Amino acid sequence: MHEEIVEALAADWRSAGVEHGDTLLVHSSLSRTLRKVVKMGGGADPSIVVRSFLHALGEEGTLIAPLFNFEFTQGVPFDIRESKSAMGSFTEAVRKWPGAVRTGHPIYSFAAVGKNAQLFSGVENFSGYGADSPFAIIHKLGGKIGVIDLPDQHSMTFYHYVEEANNAPYRYHKTFTGDYTGLDGMTNQKTFGLFVRDIENGVLTKVDPMGEILWKKGLYTGFRPGEGCGFRLIKTEPLFFEVSKIINAGAAKGVLYDVK
Repeated sequence: MHEEIVEALAADWRSAGVEHGDTLLVHSSLSRTLRKVVKMGGGADPSIVVRSFLHALGEEGTLIAPLFNFEFTQGVPFDIRESKSAMGSFTEAVRKWPGAVRTGHPIYSFAAVGKNAQLFSGVENFSGYGADSPFAIIHKLGGKIGVIDLPDQHSMTFYHYVEEANNAPYRYHKTFTGDYTGLDGMTNQKTFGLFVRDIENGVLTKVDPMGEILWKKGLYTGFRPGEGCGFRLIKTEPLFFEVSKIINAGAAKGVLYDVK
């Protein structure tokens, strides 16, 4: 029975643009998808959804999930072996997947499974969105970003990678230091960076208007949140180009951020 569900979900993802061999980062809200799984006779098990993506991607593909967790910024120690994702059940299922590789930034880490997973092994980028980050690896691989039932505002962190690459003037570099336990079990104090919004000047992240531009340009394929299977997809290279164009034109206010 589960094999039929996996195939049905994989067909949904393919209908949105997933292809064999893709390197695919997936942001997710699984409530609606899991209700569908239950109706099809499966349990509310996110690992079924993980299997469906791996099936759609095939042996040449790579699945990546965001394991973002903001406790390090509040003084909570990070352990790369144990610290959980705060990004939902799908991401935790990928983190625990056999053979999954986890990257080392304590706030913006990722789990990768599949052919290109080893490219993420040992990655301990200083800046969460930097040129040495998993975002950059996904970009260089010509990867895609997929989103299940979430607006851009609550999913498309790749925008911040583009903002850092273009030194967006409404953000700045900030560091966070805390206890960090690596794969070897050793704990040390380490410092990591983020390119954060300028809170003191009232900067608010507001990226849904950018998403509408991408839809209008035909760069998103698939379905909007709550419609169809709720999964949409975009290639990182045209995404990077379009967001960079907005930033460099000085047109990011009202499209990528606002000021309160």
